[in-house]
Amino acid sequence: MTLLSVKDLRVSFPTRQGRFEAVRGVSFDLGRERLGIVGESGSGKSMTGRAILRLIRKPAEVTASHINFDGRNLLDCSEREMRRIRGSQISMVMQDPKFSLNPVMTVGQQIVESYRMHNRASLKEARAKALEMLNAVSIREPERVMDTYPHEVSGGMGQRIMIAMMLVANPRLLIADEPTSALDVSVQRQVLSIMDGLVQQRGMGLIFISHDLNLVSEFCDRVLIMYAGRVVETCAADQLHNARHPYTQGLLNSLPRLDQPRRHLDVLTRDVAWAEEVL
Repeated sequence: MTLLSVKDLRVSFPTRQGRFEAVRGVSFDLGRERLGIVGESGSGKSMTGRAILRLIRKPAEVTASHINFDGRNLLDCSEREMRRIRGSQISMVMQDPKFSLNPVMTVGQQIVESYRMHNRASLKEARAKALEMLNAVSIREPERVMDTYPHEVSGGMGQRIMIAMMLVANPRLLIADEPTSALDVSVQRQVLSIMDGLVQQRGMGLIFISHDLNLVSEFCDRVLIMYAGRVVETCAADQLHNARHPYTQGLLNSLPRLDQPRRHLDVLTRDVAWAEEVL
């Protein structure tokens, strides 16, 4: 069953040299699965995720043949309708919790507000739900954490709090924009394990945006590889290391490997023709 269908998505910005296309003709379908989107910085990964939720504002221009979520074209929705969809049906976990959590509200206030925004619930019921979600993301002493402010928690705990806040309303699709890039390796695995467990338990769709190919190959079901705003290759995640496109091969060859140490890593070469390809 297709949960999300994106066809010919384009995002452009005005510049002194004319309009610059950051996303150029991206198309994909997503079911109840984990879809990875990888590529270098500037390849259009985050713009794709934000465009789906219509979080890109003017003077940028977003166009597409359709962005169908559960059979409904999000491009036809009013801003008021999109506010209902964001959080309740589609949620997005941003890269760094320091810039996503409100510094003047406690953790509990923010999760409770997120829940009550999409559900008719009493303060007591919302608080109980917030505590339940903090437990679900493996936070010890959730009652104490509820009363803390974002600057009082670590980066790993902050990211788990963000995941709890984004999932408290029980959305059907989660977009995770490099949710572990600011975390050390051991905390990365904990956060991914928590996110994976919640996604599978709830039967959700997941778009996992990352620049870490090894992480995506282990965590996702399918992978889109983006270059210069386009999708240049799509493959099963467990076959990523057998990818055929020269850009994907270049990304893989530029990664250090403990099992095959080399004196010098390959330098990624690029071909302007790749930016014109349409998959």
